[in-house]
Amino acid sequence: MGVKIYNKNTAGRRFSSVQNFSDITKTEPKKSLIFVKKRSGGRNAYGRITVRHRGGGAKRYIRMVDWKQERYDLPMRVETIEYDPSRGGRIALVVYPDKEQRYILAPEGLKVGDILLSSQSRIDVNIGNRLQLVNIPIGMSIYNIELAPGKGGAIVRSAGAHAQLVAVEGEHAHLKLPSSEIRLVSKQCMASIGAVSNPDMRHVRIGKAGRMRHMGWRPEVRGKVMNPVDHPHGGGEGKNPIGLKHAKTLWGKVAMGVKTRKPGKWSNRFILERRKK
Repeated sequence: MGVKIYNKNTAGRRFSSVQNFSDITKTEPKKSLIFVKKRSGGRNAYGRITVRHRGGGAKRYIRMVDWKQERYDLPMRVETIEYDPSRGGRIALVVYPDKEQRYILAPEGLKVGDILLSSQSRIDVNIGNRLQLVNIPIGMSIYNIELAPGKGGAIVRSAGAHAQLVAVEGEHAHLKLPSSEIRLVSKQCMASIGAVSNPDMRHVRIGKAGRMRHMGWRPEVRGKVMNPVDHPHGGGEGKNPIGLKHAKTLWGKVAMGVKTRKPGKWSNRFILERRKK
């Protein structure tokens, strides 16, 4: 995929860019693999806003992606490469020998007609194949990784992302994640070979507020331009700073650079090296 840049004939076009969708082979999704999810606009069951800046947006179907790929040792043939509005990477429609069709997260370089395989034993290490970590050679790039055996892919699923298998020792595999964190994962967990498709997604610039509204994001307002009753940063004259020692959230908690991970979290023991800032 590439990025398309328009002529700078308006203020909105000046800084915006879009995907060119040259890698898409089909525009309409498979009807049996989509559903409609009612959106809440950031409101809870009582109608109160619990997540700000959400609402509106273009209607879209949710694609049912197969994160487990638990039909082992059955060849999957890639039928189409499709766009998914819920994620940056592409999805692929695959067909099993018994004509069952499923969506999977497509790796970079996948083409229509390719044959993929998911197995719990040793198979060829080809792009898109899914294996247990213990059966993957050290140093390989992987994505769509399980955190617990049989739970389905949970991490490294965004556009262009990939992790690296560093080592396999005892009952765990050592993974270097895209954030540079080195983490322990059970060696029985499944992962796919390669990197997630559509790496150029990070170069797309929204450029104007209207596109954010189409994505379901409503405007944000700075705290310093609010009244004191509405935000800790509120009040003051003109363009003065917030007047506090530290930036605060709307609810008065210290923001910007403060660690938010719960101390003593149960999964801390699986983190060998924290991410580099």
